[in-house]
Amino acid sequence: MRDSQTLWFPYAQMRGLEIQNEVVRAEGVRLYLRDGRTLVDAIASWWCVIHGYGHPELNAALRAQADDFAHIMLGGLTHAPAQNLADRLVALAPQGLAHVFFADSGSVGMEVAMKMAVQYWKNLGVQGKHAFLSLRHGYHGDTTGVMSLGDPDDGMHRLFSGYLPKQHFVPPPEGMGHGRGEIRRSVDEALSALATALRQHAHEIAAFACEPLLQGAGGFNFYPPAYLAEARRLCDEHGVLLICDEVATGFGRTGTLFACEQAKITPDIMVLGKGLSAGYLGLSATLATDRVFQAFLGDGQDKAFMHGPTFMGNALACAVALASIRIFERDGYLKKVQRIEEILREELLGLRAEAIAETRVFGACGVIEVHEPKAWQGIQAFAGERGVWLRPFDKVVYTMPAYVIDEDDLRRVCQTMRAWFDPG
Repeated sequence: MRDSQTLWFPYAQMRGLEIQNEVVRAEGVRLYLRDGRTLVDAIASWWCVIHGYGHPELNAALRAQADDFAHIMLGGLTHAPAQNLADRLVALAPQGLAHVFFADSGSVGMEVAMKMAVQYWKNLGVQGKHAFLSLRHGYHGDTTGVMSLGDPDDGMHRLFSGYLPKQHFVPPPEGMGHGRGEIRRSVDEALSALATALRQHAHEIAAFACEPLLQGAGGFNFYPPAYLAEARRLCDEHGVLLICDEVATGFGRTGTLFACEQAKITPDIMVLGKGLSAGYLGLSATLATDRVFQAFLGDGQDKAFMHGPTFMGNALACAVALASIRIFERDGYLKKVQRIEEILREELLGLRAEAIAETRVFGACGVIEVHEPKAWQGIQAFAGERGVWLRPFDKVVYTMPAYVIDEDDLRRVCQTMRAWFDPG
């Protein structure tokens, strides 16, 4: 690799940084490096490459669409890939989500959701509802608006606290099921805090935003469907919209196509990303109910939704997403996720070591949480020597693999994680 710092890497201190892992080819769940090493990717390129790398059908869909056109603006024009994907997502989504607004990343999709919620109330003539309520330990992206929804005290964007809008936060249930340790906050306690916040602040809150059941980059906290179901009821009671951020959880990660299905609820707004285009191209979808959509209808432009990313509904991305959904359904991916969860439970739950706070598993996500981040310092190189690519952060070492990973490779990933903490 070159020593030039023309390429600025994410979440990394650039002083003295040397990235030795140059990928020259990727196939299935394997990354082939320039130095001759091969690594099993345990985190699917930040959880999006659900079919693995270089899937022939996705490659073919990309090439076929490129032969027609790569991109057409949706300002005053339309095209079949975007319309067909919108139709397909509405057919798959929880009943009632009937309208799709595309953008080019999960973060921007959540920005769309926030703007949609604020303008919804303004279009209805309701004044003052422009704040948001969110869960602690949450993460919704790196752009300015959604950074404000992340945990202001422990989140990765806390250093921007003086710059970001001030939002309201409530604690989620913690220590619930899926192999976790002692319950630290029950569902009832968490719901009591949510009800209090809504009672006190609903007059200024446009929406309650949450990652359903599995909080991702905020620390991989899991919570049960009962909380989400009651949150839906409380939002209705207090006149607040519910936004479900399914960027990480959508397309099977928690064992159902969408996590909110497990609570048998329909959010007012749902955001999809990551697995939507299987890691091929940036794409997100913000889905809304008729109730939300109708508020933007009028005789003039005054109520039109004021957002329009240049690359929204990119034809290449939409074509790949349609092919991805076909593969997901045809090849029984939810059964694959079920088997991944079984293996993760066998391999990770119950692991004990002085450095480990607890282990937990939910769907195709396996987590080892440590007491202090220093406990995993060096694990990336350790795993690399054993042919596994891990990227731990904060207090978490985790795997969220591609759904096509075979049993041997998945056990290899888990056993590598175990070996760091239990060399014997």
